[in-house]
Amino acid sequence: MKGLWLENQQLHLRTDIPTPSPPSGEVCVRVLRAGICNTDLELLRGYYPYKGVLGHEFVGLVENGPEHLINKRVVGEINASCGYCRFCRTGQPTHCENRTVLGIVNRHGAFADYLTLPVTNLHPIPDSITTDAATFTEPVAAALEIQEQLSITPNERVLVVGDGKLGQLVAQTLALTGCELLVIGRHREKLALLEARGIKTGLSEAVSDRAFDIAVECTGNPEGFSLARRALRPRGTLVLKSTYAGNLTLDASSLVVDEITVMGSRCGPFPKAIELLAAGKIDVEGLIDGRYPLSEGKEAFEAAQRKGVLKILLEMS
Repeated sequence: MKGLWLENQQLHLRTDIPTPSPPSGEVCVRVLRAGICNTDLELLRGYYPYKGVLGHEFVGLVENGPEHLINKRVVGEINASCGYCRFCRTGQPTHCENRTVLGIVNRHGAFADYLTLPVTNLHPIPDSITTDAATFTEPVAAALEIQEQLSITPNERVLVVGDGKLGQLVAQTLALTGCELLVIGRHREKLALLEARGIKTGLSEAVSDRAFDIAVECTGNPEGFSLARRALRPRGTLVLKSTYAGNLTLDASSLVVDEITVMGSRCGPFPKAIELLAAGKIDVEGLIDGRYPLSEGKEAFEAAQRKGVLKILLEMS
């Protein structure tokens, strides 16, 4: 089968990858659509020493497996857990000590004709959700994870730093809570997408120091971290949604003095994301900036790395 193969920070389109044969408890999924994520770009830059097929945002068709899933469009949770470690036993499979992660850790990903995942990871997609929109299920779930970790009410002042792909989804999902929300970015055209949905936006100078209860950092760069940190009031919460390819320097003493809570946040609830997409409460298709066939995968990655580009999708034949 065809697939985009990463090795030694080099991306190759291969046509000789063996079609995966699912082990017990897993099924083979024919990929229909897959989205390029910032994590994929960071892996290309060396964020983690991964070798194999990239990609973890996808929608596909189950070709064999349980009867209720055959020929159904599905999306899949990316962490495949062991079921018996201390995290699995306590209902925390995304932190499984033995997990593989689709297209990230020891499991070939979605930028190929086929992938395999455990049946328990798969979620059928209702007909009301387009295939393009379904591709966003994983990042929408990641955005919703913040609300799994924190109780956010209309009384909170919340800052989102970053107007890229993830920042857009975090902002749209947080706006549904009714909180007093401000999104900071660098690109007027991206901020305009949020403004059209009634979300307040601005540039960095619009942020007052020590004025927010919660700050969500979605840029993955030191400048974004610094802005989010100084925006927080004492005893505020700093949510980190981005992966950082390099080291980050921070003033640890200020975190202690202000009693700041620093919280990492990544994978989230797929059922809630699907429900939100089916209800049309957020716009994801407006974030698509290009579609490429898998055979032009390297060109797709080049497009995804251009300044100002949001979501690039790969379409499988």
